[in-house]
Amino acid sequence: KLLAYLFYMAQRLLVMESVLKPTGSIYLHCDPTVSHYIKPFMDAIFGHKNFRNELIWHFPSMSRALTHYPRKHNVLLFYVNGDNYTFNWQEGLVPYKEATIKRAKYGGAGFARKEGEADYLKRDGKLVDTIWQIPHIKSKKEHMGYPTQKPLALLERIIKVSSNEGDVVLDPFCGCATTIEAAQKLNRRWIGIDIAFHAVKRVSKARLQDRCRLMEGVDYVIEGIPRTLEGARDLWKRDPYQFQKWAIEQVGGFVTTRKTVDRGIDGRIYFRDRDNNKHLSMVLEVKGGKNVSTSDVRDLRGVVEREHDGVMGGLIVLDELSERKKKGFLEEMADAKTWSDGYRSYKKMQLLSISEILDGKVFDTPYVEGKGKAQQTLGALNP
Repeated sequence: KLLAYLFYMAQRLLVMESVLKPTGSIYLHCDPTVSHYIKPFMDAIFGHKNFRNELIWHFPSMSRALTHYPRKHNVLLFYVNGDNYTFNWQEGLVPYKEATIKRAKYGGAGFARKEGEADYLKRDGKLVDTIWQIPHIKSKKEHMGYPTQKPLALLERIIKVSSNEGDVVLDPFCGCATTIEAAQKLNRRWIGIDIAFHAVKRVSKARLQDRCRLMEGVDYVIEGIPRTLEGARDLWKRDPYQFQKWAIEQVGGFVTTRKTVDRGIDGRIYFRDRDNNKHLSMVLEVKGGKNVSTSDVRDLRGVVEREHDGVMGGLIVLDELSERKKKGFLEEMADAKTWSDGYRSYKKMQLLSISEILDGKVFDTPYVEGKGKAQQTLGALNP
């Protein structure tokens, strides 16, 4: 896993170096288990002479480890792209504590009695060093439910010091878009990239619209997410697995974590059995190729019948079926009869095309669990 991660990062760091301006900087966040592996890569790609600091982000922790010292810090590697990089040192000043100012005012140990010295300390503070004391997120309003979300204060400090108003801030792993909010707040232009399709709507709504008061199509655009059948076909050609993820998330489903053969299960839509208070699901399969046939329906039906919590099956197809083919599919599905939750009946096997999904149609199921709260591995924009 470590070698895979390093290979993955090396590919992306090479691209980041190619777009970094002479006035730009790059901050790479990681934990202490990999920082010493990543640094040689960055030395090779950005140049050893362009290394500026190893910054320690220290944060309080409730760790009660008894087998090692409590882990209370992560690492930020700070590199530049030449000698003309932006560094607004005055934006890195932190206020002195009141006790320090009082010591200066009254000529305490280490301070001379100079007129105005206390005012200077109170006004300017000191330049933050390489240990950054910034707590984890405490505010429920700021927390987005993303497991590795960074505090806004951390990104604001980086952006203030290493860029000017109007500059472009790029976060190629932007997660729940903390960097984007910080950049917007500080009057920078921004680009966010992430691989998780299912987060786009949530981040766009919660982060950009609700918190930043921005309007999609006016203040920002989202690219790379299929909005048309042609876009969906293009995604299928470029990356079938990402197409599969996108299609499942469009209907409110959860993608299976395995990329290999998974018994015809590409994802699930979960709902609760109200009488027995347990979770049930619709098993989902996505077919992007043109060779989809009624045998795929039979195979999916077999998977549903083998699954202890799968009571329905949903088949998603990329291309519209011919009238003759669709009739055969629906007849095969009708043979599976219906399933009832005790309140109403649902077709046990259902079919949706990408065109229907783009028109807003979803599978007919009981109330879907998890909408708006259960997707804990959230990502952000996908330019």
